[in-house]
Amino acid sequence: MLTRKTYVRSLLMTGAMGLTLSVCGQFAAAQQPAPESVPAEAQQPTATPPPTPEANATAAVATADKAVTHAENDRVPRGAAWTQHYFPSSDGSDVELHADVLLPEGLAAGEKVPVILVVGPYLGHSGQIVLENHAHTGPSKRFNGLIEGADLFERGYALVMVDLRGFGGSTGCMDFAGPGAQADVRAAIDWAATQPWSTGAVGMYGKSADAITGLIGNNLNHDALKAVVAQEPIWDLYRNFRSNGVPRATIVSIPSIYNTVATLPQMPDDDERYRTNAKYENTPPGAFCQTDSLVRYQIADPESDHWKTRDLAEQAKGTDTPLFFTQGFLEWSTEAEAMEEFLANHQGPQRGWLGPWEHVQGNDRWVDGRLQMGREGWFEEVMSFYDQYLKGIEPTVAYPTYVVQDSTGAWRAQDTWPVVEYSATIALGGGSYLDDGLLADPAAEAPNRFFVWSAPLGQPVRITGTPRVSLEIEGYGNVMVDLYDVAPNGSAVMFNQQVAVVKPGTTSFELRSTDWTLPVGHTLAVEIGTIQPGYASANDWIDTPSYETIIVRDARLELALDDPANDTPTPGDPAPWLEIRPLLVPPEKLSPGTPSFTLPTGDR
Repeated sequence: MLTRKTYVRSLLMTGAMGLTLSVCGQFAAAQQPAPESVPAEAQQPTATPPPTPEANATAAVATADKAVTHAENDRVPRGAAWTQHYFPSSDGSDVELHADVLLPEGLAAGEKVPVILVVGPYLGHSGQIVLENHAHTGPSKRFNGLIEGADLFERGYALVMVDLRGFGGSTGCMDFAGPGAQADVRAAIDWAATQPWSTGAVGMYGKSADAITGLIGNNLNHDALKAVVAQEPIWDLYRNFRSNGVPRATIVSIPSIYNTVATLPQMPDDDERYRTNAKYENTPPGAFCQTDSLVRYQIADPESDHWKTRDLAEQAKGTDTPLFFTQGFLEWSTEAEAMEEFLANHQGPQRGWLGPWEHVQGNDRWVDGRLQMGREGWFEEVMSFYDQYLKGIEPTVAYPTYVVQDSTGAWRAQDTWPVVEYSATIALGGGSYLDDGLLADPAAEAPNRFFVWSAPLGQPVRITGTPRVSLEIEGYGNVMVDLYDVAPNGSAVMFNQQVAVVKPGTTSFELRSTDWTLPVGHTLAVEIGTIQPGYASANDWIDTPSYETIIVRDARLELALDDPANDTPTPGDPAPWLEIRPLLVPPEKLSPGTPSFTLPTGDR
């Protein structure tokens, strides 16, 4: 078994040799087993230019008045008629938004259909975040899985894909989840609801960045928006880029990648208006948008207007648009931070799939064909959700409100999340550590971490919801708090982690939301110490060590607990990520210390 020192150094070396991260934190292409299994967001950039106009001569290009089918352009999905449209954003600026519209082929004059709306940065004709080397232009393939898997057009729905400002065929400066993007989402809903072929009922769909726009849509409380399906969103932008004052490398990498996406060359056979709009970020004054984007991500103050306007969890208060979401508890890119706050503030119907997976869609499969979330029926449930809220069709299947897969790979159904059968505030005592920002070395004279141990469990117990820690501190610096599931042989799996800047007095903060079952005989270990270096897809904090010895006078851990014996099982297989993660991040080998607390279980 590798030690932390060995595996972190090896992974750092691997990262330095070529991990290519996506804008949404997907694993590097080198980590995936086959190119066809890699989401487009994670594929490596290519320098290959778009094809010459001569190569595009046979592909028809849609306009607002000229619909194009698959027979005329093979990038148009079968069963669809493609048109392109332009309309202004809703903030009174001169920003012009571009939309690709896919209607059911053969839709009769005067016939109306509900709209599935995607708003995001990844819908450009030449590729999602890299050039995809298409032979000619056409609508983005980002959600062809939805089209095919749900038989979208046969079921009588339209798909509308709108480029956020700064991307694809839209003008304007990029404004990730800010007032500009919020105005774009409002304009897109307005436009989609008022077209002559629209019933006026709109449902949003997306994953990652275009799931964030779904949350924005929910927060608008727009009458035409009837439902939102959001897969792996970010619930509060600040918390995703800075953890209780500690910045992540994403404050540099994410705006840099978005700048690349915004300046991708589009297809030579696109219409002139589209190509002109697409060049907005390449020439003044639009070229200054790139610098502005890089600077804004450096804003450190969580109370600044910049971050306050992007606090989606806070803005969800009182909203009631029906919401269907997914969340991976082992995510690196869009972690389960502020999720519980958002759900508590949101007052409308909720449905969720939650479990131990990474940054994937409900229909994504691993290279061996297994579903990456492990549960069949994603599109059936999504379309039942849309049919109910966009068409008024009562479901024929009684889907559970929440389906949750815990760390054992077992699925259960429940009416809400989290289910908290009992809570515990655990006194962890105190200790000290050297805030040196280095890998832990047990032989060092001034150790940079200390552990607090539970007694081995006599019954299984599930840690659910959002753990919270409170520390009485002497000194200035940083802290990292890790929760470990430790087997009797000392094999320790870290399943939750968070960091913070600390100063004299009390520092309290939430860890990430979780759903982890500790088996009989296992121990919960709490590590408190310096922010140790990691690697890009697990620990990418940019800390500034104080080199002070931090004294923790008192530490307390608040946990929400659930008894697995009371579960209601529901069908589903373990997420492959449960097998894959230990190969990439091998468990530590720890020597359990003297227990200082007993974790409550079902019999207390």
